[in-house]
Amino acid sequence: MEIKKLTPFLWFNNQAGDAAKFYCSVFKNSKIIDSNPMMAVFELEGQRFMAGNFGPEFKFNEAISIFVSCENQEEVDHFWNRLTEDGGQEGRCGWLKDKFGLSWQIVPNAFSRMAGDRDPAKTQRLFKAMQQMNKMDIQKLELAFEG
Repeated sequence: MEIKKLTPFLWFNNQAGDAAKFYCSVFKNSKIIDSNPMMAVFELEGQRFMAGNFGPEFKFNEAISIFVSCENQEEVDHFWNRLTEDGGQEGRCGWLKDKFGLSWQIVPNAFSRMAGDRDPAKTQRLFKAMQQMNKMDIQKLELAFEG
């Protein structure tokens, strides 16, 4: 098994294999590369991850999250719904925690494009609308952006 130069490593109590299988079920372009009782190596959309079962000493928190860039509302809805199912938790502004406690940002490309606009009034309206949302709604964001 090839080890990439940079690979995010996820510390689990005892759910690394279950998490790898779950994440691979959420993303179309994914695969489990290797798995044993202590560790799992998997790939999501070309990004390799390692996950280990090393006990309860460390927990995930919002200081790190996985950013998912979405082409359209259908993708936003898919990732949001799948990652919050079975005990995941919705957060504000496109953030959520999955059932394992890992934080994700589900962000439409349209939001990123609008956020880079040079008109401060438009971006201020955009961010104000986003702050009222849990899951991002592209249509509502665009309406706010346009004023």
